[in-house]
Amino acid sequence: MSFQRRRYPYYHRLRRLLPLVIAVSLSLLVLFAFLSFLAPHPGDSDRLPLRLRHTSINIGGGGASDTIKSAAAFRVPRDGGRSDRDVWRSRNAEFFYGCSNASTKFPNAKAVTKNDRYLAIATSGGLNQQRTGIVDAVVAARILNATLVVPKLDQKSYWKDASDFSHIFDVDWFISFLSEDVRIIKQLPQKGGRPWSPSRMRVPRKCNERCYINRVLPVLHKRHAVQLNKFDYRLSNKLSDDLQKLRCRVNYHALKFTDPILKMGNELVRRMRLRSKHFIALHLRFEPDMLAFSGCYYGGGDKERRELAAIRRRWKTLHINNPEKQRRQGRCPLTPEEVGLMLRALGYGSDVHIYVASGEVYGGEESLAPLKALFPHFYSKDTIATKEELEPFSSYSSRMAALDFLVCDESDVFVTNNNGNMAKILAGRRRYFGHKPTVRPNAKKLYRLFLNKENTTWEEFTSRVRSFQRGFMGEPKEVRAGRGEFHENPSTCICEDAEAKAKAQIESRKLGKKNKSTNKDATAVTVVPNDGQTEEDEPDWSEPDYEEEQSDLQDRGLYNGTSLDYDDPSSTSDEPELEEMLSD
Repeated sequence: MSFQRRRYPYYHRLRRLLPLVIAVSLSLLVLFAFLSFLAPHPGDSDRLPLRLRHTSINIGGGGASDTIKSAAAFRVPRDGGRSDRDVWRSRNAEFFYGCSNASTKFPNAKAVTKNDRYLAIATSGGLNQQRTGIVDAVVAARILNATLVVPKLDQKSYWKDASDFSHIFDVDWFISFLSEDVRIIKQLPQKGGRPWSPSRMRVPRKCNERCYINRVLPVLHKRHAVQLNKFDYRLSNKLSDDLQKLRCRVNYHALKFTDPILKMGNELVRRMRLRSKHFIALHLRFEPDMLAFSGCYYGGGDKERRELAAIRRRWKTLHINNPEKQRRQGRCPLTPEEVGLMLRALGYGSDVHIYVASGEVYGGEESLAPLKALFPHFYSKDTIATKEELEPFSSYSSRMAALDFLVCDESDVFVTNNNGNMAKILAGRRRYFGHKPTVRPNAKKLYRLFLNKENTTWEEFTSRVRSFQRGFMGEPKEVRAGRGEFHENPSTCICEDAEAKAKAQIESRKLGKKNKSTNKDATAVTVVPNDGQTEEDEPDWSEPDYEEEQSDLQDRGLYNGTSLDYDDPSSTSDEPELEEMLSD
């Protein structure tokens, strides 16, 4: 009984204190919530703010040991350092060549074309996206044994370019070059003395041969003229070899830019060559629309979030992505600084000349400053041509894109910062015409390396960049046949000179045995570099030097375009693909 009398007063005191404890707890929760609101975004710790990061690279003092300082312990050299490869050419490229001639089983167009079938095409997107539509339109007409009407270009979408086919491509060359494959006319004939209005329809994405025969051919039988609208990526990636080779003939030979575009583009290339024997072309893709679409965050705080969010609102169907997840999956374009560091690590020194194909760069000159500090020989079409020279092209986005396409195609090394339409079509073209180096950042692995670069040495950073980039340099057999988009990896149209390769390998083995015999008792060799320092000579794993490639093919004036990841073939959705629009 005494125990109960002692317990109850304690219990009553506890009940009186309980509201006070709750009030204090709630106050603390409110305070923590307020502090959390004021705290920086979690992503801000991943990268320094965009504007601040641009001051992190400065040119060091004079002398042979000049470096570019990126952090106290991370010193970037001016030169490209030692490399186990020739940075201006792909290994074994001389043993591969483009081969797109039709087989003897592929009959002439005159033997298969039906006189009462006409196929018209309305393309979609920017220059390179439309280009894939044109290539695939020719193949679709061949599948249907129809006469193709010269494709209509998209004049109403995002780019608002009023150019038609004949303003961009040499239409007469296009028709004559493909005359044995597909009959092509400039416009539909009249019907009953009046313009013929074709029946309009769409086909699913990645529609194969059976799909065209089942869906389009019955309409052609009935109406005789069909127009396929929004014709982009409407043909399967997997076709018979003869149809794939037809794709290559269209893409790499029949599509030739008009003379004014060729003349200006070749002049830009000539001016770059006057400055340097070799040059890199960089498709930077750091424009505001690209960053907005990607959903990535670059540490620019609330200002960046507001600006990019305003751009995203233009597209109602664009969902918001997790920025950190996008980075982890390698879907974020590298910053200009990161591109520059990657190139330096791959062996390109500050004396290398760079041509940048880009629209408006997000952050302007502040964003470009670190890249220009790493590579001061920095050019674009606007800096190597006058306004008067560019005036005939400057009001038309497709014609300006064509100029950049020509310079990128002719460059010794092409670097892409996203895997969009222009990047893929150029990668395929450069494989077809000699496997010229095409560098695509392995962003999925590089992003953590860039994130923690201040905690490593330059030597370790370089080693890891080179390791991560294996398989992303555009070398022969880098991608297995049939993998990826055909426009990027036209494996059916690339042949190997096995006999020449085998002969070279035999000579290489003979040379190796001779050197081994000569140096049998020799100890490790040391080399004295120009600056007087000594270092042990590392084994050279590069391929033996063979004769330089033949100078550019005679028909260097033939040019083309694109690709992407697409919907399931069974899909019939007409929703426009934003990524295809932005990746041109």
